[in-house]
Amino acid sequence: MRFMDKISILGVEIDNLSLEEVLGAVDRYLKKGDPSLIVTANPEIIMLAREDASFRACLDEAQTVVADGIGIIIASRLLGTPLKQRVAGIDLVTALFEQAAKKKYRFYFVGAKPGVAERAAANIKDSYPGIEIVGIQHGYFQEDAAIIEDIAQKKPDILLVALGMGKQEKWIKKRIQKIGVPVSIGVGGSFDVFAGEARRAPVWMQKAGLEWLYRLLKQPSRIGRMMKLPVFLLAVLASKKKN
Repeated sequence: MRFMDKISILGVEIDNLSLEEVLGAVDRYLKKGDPSLIVTANPEIIMLAREDASFRACLDEAQTVVADGIGIIIASRLLGTPLKQRVAGIDLVTALFEQAAKKKYRFYFVGAKPGVAERAAANIKDSYPGIEIVGIQHGYFQEDAAIIEDIAQKKPDILLVALGMGKQEKWIKKRIQKIGVPVSIGVGGSFDVFAGEARRAPVWMQKAGLEWLYRLLKQPSRIGRMMKLPVFLLAVLASKKKN
């Protein structure tokens, strides 16, 4: 299911949803029970989709695609169709953790380096008493048949996959029917943050749309990735002029 209120950015449809509306969608997907993929899209994801047809198919077939990244919000404004809110992946999963005990969500974690997801799970359990994490698997595996079987047997409500942009969405899409999880979300580096391996930008920088700058200052090696943002915005402006 895709939502009626959506906009197209460089051919990728972004659902115009607030965080609360995404949480409502999660509850509907859980009630329905059919496997659903939620993608939190940033400019890098949009640019990758232009180059990689199989990844583009992941976005086209996802049940929900929301704006993760100030660049997507800026692009929507440039196009004259402003999105309601940035819904960062880590904010979405944090909100799900906050509701987990009350709503009895059951999670399964896949991804990150060995030990990281376990530390993340331990910290999450301390922060959100009553949360149920039924399985954990690091991201450095060669074969995944046993992982798929374990997920299918443990029947989590929500699968969080941290294998990196593109790879995690493709992994979910290829296996979504076999694992049968109602909600799957690619979460990038979120496990590193929850494990204490990485830190988010201060709240004021998040609110100011400067989280990208904080990441660049902490990891100057990201400059190559960051250069995709101006390329993305120029492509958006070109598409607006063309249309």
